[in-house]
Amino acid sequence: MLQRLRRRLSWTDVMMWLIGGAILVMVIAGSILTLSSGKYSVINWISLIIDGLSLGSIYALIALGYTLVYGILRMINFAHGEVFMSGPFAAYFVAIAFDRSGFLDRQPIIALFIILLMAMGISTTIAVLLERIAYRPLRRAPRLIPLITAIGASFFLQYSFRGLFGSGIKSYPELEILKGVWTVGAIRIQRIEVVVIVSALIMLLGLWLFVERTKVGKAMQAVSEDKDVASLMGINVDQIIVITFVLGGALAGAAGLLYALQFRQVTFIMGFMPGLKAFTAAVLGGIGNVTGAALGGLFLGIAESLFPNLVLDGLGIPAPYQLRDALAFVLLVLVLIFRPTGIMGERLAVKKA
Repeated sequence: MLQRLRRRLSWTDVMMWLIGGAILVMVIAGSILTLSSGKYSVINWISLIIDGLSLGSIYALIALGYTLVYGILRMINFAHGEVFMSGPFAAYFVAIAFDRSGFLDRQPIIALFIILLMAMGISTTIAVLLERIAYRPLRRAPRLIPLITAIGASFFLQYSFRGLFGSGIKSYPELEILKGVWTVGAIRIQRIEVVVIVSALIMLLGLWLFVERTKVGKAMQAVSEDKDVASLMGINVDQIIVITFVLGGALAGAAGLLYALQFRQVTFIMGFMPGLKAFTAAVLGGIGNVTGAALGGLFLGIAESLFPNLVLDGLGIPAPYQLRDALAFVLLVLVLIFRPTGIMGERLAVKKA
């Protein structure tokens, strides 16, 4: 039995499990030390979870763009972070025009709806153009070529926006209806966080219903299983792929606007880190799985908000919140070691894996 185990496990496997085990021990030890110290109250922990849900909702919306494209084309669209950036960046000029004219104060709901449509429209347009110009000609190429193309498209979009609109940070106008807090018992919740969470949940539910309950959604699932067979059954594969990019782009644009409203700033490079974390969230949930991507985004947001205080504070690390970005990728390492297919796991045929 021991010899059979030696044949199945390489030294690389052993080292990876040792690293994963060491990280897991540190997480457990830090959590126990922090909780036993009594430094944070229950209200503090609830507030951190709410902050994490707000951030995780944005990650989930972006992650769905990654997972939809991967589910159909088996490629990682690394330009999706710039699709996320382009919508709110373009909508910023509409928001400023509304603010200066006073329309934003007089009709905030209508103005916000128009700004949202602008953000979603621009992101959707760029996503479709990427598919048509950069990805469709390479559909039959080896997988590495579309991946390199996606990275090149990402840099092209970044520096195009920088060249056209400058490298400075642009501040979104503040809406009165999104200011202030709501108090539930002793818990204070920022109004913008409630708007972000509720809006994201509505869009996540809408996408799930679209994919699972509509004829187009069934066609998307068929194309994901086998493009050639789906084409023989009368499904327009090119049209389904375009619809996939439209959905991913629209969700990314909405996520970008929610991000801009919450943090009140946009810049040409704002899509890089959220895009990378959303990709991490998609892998955590099981890339190619819509429900998994949504859960992965929410989980990553909560972990990023909660873990610096819960784990690193107990280990005596100064300014633990500065390491929140590192924790996201530590989680990715743990998941890839202990469950490489992600939390939900992607149900793929052997020939697709």
